[in-house]
Amino acid sequence: MTDRALTVRTGACALPAVPPYFVGRGRELRELRADIDRPGLAALRGKDHGGCRVLLVAGRPGSGRTALAVRLAHEVADRYPDGRYYLRLTGGDGEPVPSIRVARTVLRALGGTGAVADGASEAEDPLAVLRTALAGRRVLMVLDDVATADQVLPLLPPGGGLVIATSEGPLAAIPDVRPCTLGGLDSATSVELLSALVGSTRVTCDPTATEALAEECGGNPTALRLTAGWLAARPGMSMTDAIRELGALPWDGAPPTPVDRAFRLVLGGLPQPVARLARLLALAPDGVLDAHTASALAGCPMSTAQTMLRELLGYGLLQREVPLGPGELTEEDARFRVPGCLHPLLRARLAADERPAEVRLARARMLERTVRRLRSCRAAAEPAGSPARRRMEELPRPLRFGSSAVAAGWLGGRLPVLLAAARDAVADGELDTLAQRLIAALVRALNAHRADTEALPELYELHGLLLAVAERRALPRQTAAALINLADLDTAAGRTKEAVERYRRALDAARSGDDGFAAGRALEALGDSYLELDDPQRAADWYGRALALRQSRGEYVEQARLHARLARLHTRTGAYPAALREWRAAGAAHRRLRDASGYAMALGEAAGVQERAGQPEESLRTYRDALHWARQAADAPVEGAVLLRMADALERLGDRAGARLQRAAAEELLGRGAGRSAPGAR
Repeated sequence: MTDRALTVRTGACALPAVPPYFVGRGRELRELRADIDRPGLAALRGKDHGGCRVLLVAGRPGSGRTALAVRLAHEVADRYPDGRYYLRLTGGDGEPVPSIRVARTVLRALGGTGAVADGASEAEDPLAVLRTALAGRRVLMVLDDVATADQVLPLLPPGGGLVIATSEGPLAAIPDVRPCTLGGLDSATSVELLSALVGSTRVTCDPTATEALAEECGGNPTALRLTAGWLAARPGMSMTDAIRELGALPWDGAPPTPVDRAFRLVLGGLPQPVARLARLLALAPDGVLDAHTASALAGCPMSTAQTMLRELLGYGLLQREVPLGPGELTEEDARFRVPGCLHPLLRARLAADERPAEVRLARARMLERTVRRLRSCRAAAEPAGSPARRRMEELPRPLRFGSSAVAAGWLGGRLPVLLAAARDAVADGELDTLAQRLIAALVRALNAHRADTEALPELYELHGLLLAVAERRALPRQTAAALINLADLDTAAGRTKEAVERYRRALDAARSGDDGFAAGRALEALGDSYLELDDPQRAADWYGRALALRQSRGEYVEQARLHARLARLHTRTGAYPAALREWRAAGAAHRRLRDASGYAMALGEAAGVQERAGQPEESLRTYRDALHWARQAADAPVEGAVLLRMADALERLGDRAGARLQRAAAEELLGRGAGRSAPGAR
């Protein structure tokens, strides 16, 4: 029985296609389908609260539990029109994936359909946001390689959804879970699988040996697949030869499993370059790679890497991933995944057969290639003819992107793998410089292709990784920068108190590293944060400290900005004399910078303060000075703004005719100057 069902696409959570040589499991499928509609224990007791149904496919790695779960998901997908999601709960490194990270992955997919507001997954508890988003929706979730029930419980959608989990053992902590335990395939089904993979000729010629080979593999689908791949690559070998080769494999220690033996048979028969790439697959982030990754790992040309990937695919050491976005249109972009049951075996062979220095070099090449692609991805978002686009055009063709849309599609489809690469690089601890470059390139690519709030969770994690590297290497300047970026994200997410704590830590780090720029940024941000917390006194104190630092460094642009913030703060609290002093100081800073427009704006603001303070005549004189400097700068928007404020002042003084004249002049000026210049933030 074969099935090449199309993928139900939902971004990074796409439901994968059923493996092309899925056979048997008819009884298990019938039982699982029946369990979907069968009333649970709670319902039988009259206490059904409308929770989702949880089915468990339990079995040892390599038993085909993922293929069965995916096949069932495709068969019942039409009953769940509100979303079908596939999520792996064990990473390529064998570590359980935190539920919060899984929730964010689903929220990204939901956000793409407008179901969830951008940034909600970081502004609030992602698990709570996910449960709210899925409430009342008929969704299907396949949770693959579950390590513990604690991973599943927070992800259960409330309402009439279906969760199909796969695990090695029972998940007794999940209420009313319906288990289905997988053993090996029966003899007839195993022979059917071998016949589909190897061809019917050798099976027909020696049916007894074929059944013996199936028994030698324990009916395990992965062991059968690997052994069949080995036979398919050797047309002159018979089923009896395969049995003899399996039996002759040397082994120390505990008796090997069928998957262990088949894996060693395949790896031992590969040409040396292909076998080396197979071992290096253990370094692929999240177990996913393409020709670029393979080429970098093996240190070979792209064409050679593509050939080796096809060979490994034929042996069953890789599975082809379904393309997810418009960026995956070429053979170089085709993605492959290492089967989860082979990860531990590959890691063991890598440690035993490769020198640490060679492994480190391969990882460095892979990270360097990823950095170059991310830089090209970011450059694709720049305008045509820009320096970044010109640099991208100088890159080799496989590293370039045809358009911004293609680059954005590539980034979206690769984002989970790119994040995994960043985590792996930081955890490695020996390539921190490359890790920092990779994270910086990924941050810039996200900023280029996504809205500010859309990538908040990813940016938060990436800056956290940069902070971990900076603290591990005792780099105070990098520590300060990472803390400031994290605090900025806290502020964007509405967590102002947490932001204040991080800004304070950043200030300490900046001072210890003698980083005046970061210290000034932290001081100014602290003032903004306390203003957001409605504490103007503390805000003024921090702005004053920031101003003193900027003055000591001779930074007039920053001085002008801080004088303006202090002036607005004093105006807000009614301290008009202090506000007037600050606006005059801001104007003086603009004069030093020869910024006539900025000086005119500062004078206009000072005139407004004078009017509030009950000094109408002085206010009009200051407005005239502001008007003079705006005309000197030939800045129509500023001149028009000053005229409008003068008109308001004249109207309040009872001079309505003068107010009309000034307003008419402003409207004419702004109408003429709209296409000539645009007001900037001053």
